[in-house]
Amino acid sequence: MDLADFYALHTGTAPLFDERAVQLSVVDLGLLRVPSGLLGASDPYVELDEGVVIPIPPGDYPVRVTIADVSDEQDGSHLREAYLSVVLSPNRSTSVAAARGVDGPPPEGQYFGVGVDAGTVGFVDREAVARSMPADGGTWYDEVFDSGRPDAWFTIMDNESPLPAGLANVVMPLATAGENVVLSHSGWGDGWYPLLETRNSDGELTGIHIDLQVVGVVEEEPDEVPVDEPAPRGFFARLFGR
Repeated sequence: MDLADFYALHTGTAPLFDERAVQLSVVDLGLLRVPSGLLGASDPYVELDEGVVIPIPPGDYPVRVTIADVSDEQDGSHLREAYLSVVLSPNRSTSVAAARGVDGPPPEGQYFGVGVDAGTVGFVDREAVARSMPADGGTWYDEVFDSGRPDAWFTIMDNESPLPAGLANVVMPLATAGENVVLSHSGWGDGWYPLLETRNSDGELTGIHIDLQVVGVVEEEPDEVPVDEPAPRGFFARLFGR
């Protein structure tokens, strides 16, 4: 991928579907704790304990979302998330490519990516999920996601503060050291979105990005890496144990 067609963490303008220029802004979502160095990327309401794992240096990292104003008037009346990014280094990125998994890069021309069935993407420390979420994943919907309490993830994402609606940084319910998940609505909604990595001129990893296919040169059907395991169950099938 050409860095000139990559707009994560940029402000200014970018092409929308190669048709017209739209304004970009960047929202800081706070820090994500990744002490294991195993960054999980998923639709957190469907595959928080599954999805793709990307190895990164252990640490706490800023997460930022790049927002595109897709309104005709460019007046902020219609905003869409374009990228969700974990920022690993402040150094300037000089290249962008398909993100590498735990076993190395995907085959040429293919991508690891996030399948979305609940309109949301997120990052988490994959090893933290098992110890920081209830043991029975079938209870997550009622106990964590939509409990009706102020700390329900759906409620937090709907609130307009401390982050704008559609965005959240939540501590998992059984966390003992601030283990958290950073969530964002997924641009235009459900689909499959490629994972990209950026590096600087020395080859240092500077960021991991979920490209929500809103701006830039958008691939209609990114070439997904096949996974040798059963296809994930749908959103409600997983939530209700079917």
